[in-house]
Amino acid sequence: MAICTLCPRQCGVDRSERTGFCGMGEKPRVARAALHFWEEPCISGTRGSGAVFFSGCTLRCAFCQNYEISHLGQGREISVRRLADIFKTLEDQGAHNINLVTATPFARAVLDALDLYKPQIPVVWNTGGYETLETLRMLEGAVDVYLPDLKHVSSRLSKLCAAAPDYFETASKAIPEMCRQTGKARYSEDGMMLRGVIVRHLVLPGCTVDSCRALDFIAEKLPRGTPVSLMRQYTPSPHCTIPGLEKRVTDQEYARVLRHFEALGLSGFIQEKESADAVYTPPFDLTGV
Repeated sequence: MAICTLCPRQCGVDRSERTGFCGMGEKPRVARAALHFWEEPCISGTRGSGAVFFSGCTLRCAFCQNYEISHLGQGREISVRRLADIFKTLEDQGAHNINLVTATPFARAVLDALDLYKPQIPVVWNTGGYETLETLRMLEGAVDVYLPDLKHVSSRLSKLCAAAPDYFETASKAIPEMCRQTGKARYSEDGMMLRGVIVRHLVLPGCTVDSCRALDFIAEKLPRGTPVSLMRQYTPSPHCTIPGLEKRVTDQEYARVLRHFEALGLSGFIQEKESADAVYTPPFDLTGV
């Protein structure tokens, strides 16, 4: 029996027989595989990132923009061979990288697919930051770029928003491990990231104190120069019933967090107000699957 301990939930089920906390069985389930142009500039570039959107998730973010796949599990089960073929197809289409979005429940299948076909472009692990050290060490050598969120510091907030009161305790160990594996960020001549970590933080309405605490952690605990993506793309979700999260981030709230970002000497990427639009969420219509 293959007991699953890939994520911090440690639900310990045999996913060949039934689904785990992530809502997924053993075979990879994918909802979209296509060139994606809405990541950070050094990831999307001019030709797009080869984004493979996996179904299921180890978090339960109440405001998730990818609700259809993270909560409802929309997608199609595919074989490891098909996953490897998808990697090659995206590379042939000119993708700057292979961008594995929320792939943690399928980490072993991803490694098997990379054994069948290793792209000649960087492999990106695009994650909510809620990872075990054991799974990350499995990925060492196979992943070139880590793109983790650092969502919350407050355990009360992470319990309310993501059903994970241990989120910061876990992510605060996982992200330094990602930095250890990749070392200092490296870029190609045209500015594309070849290796490294970009830490993302999404500013939430009414939660600027927690945002500043997240930035403090990055400044104090991660290698100097680690790029940070300070996002203001929060878009209210009809599925979210948490009071206060039914509105957008105000200009004043984002400016407050941005001032703290600059005062700490952090660098990376900031977003314009126009980024808070559902139009940037791709359709999960099995394109490329």
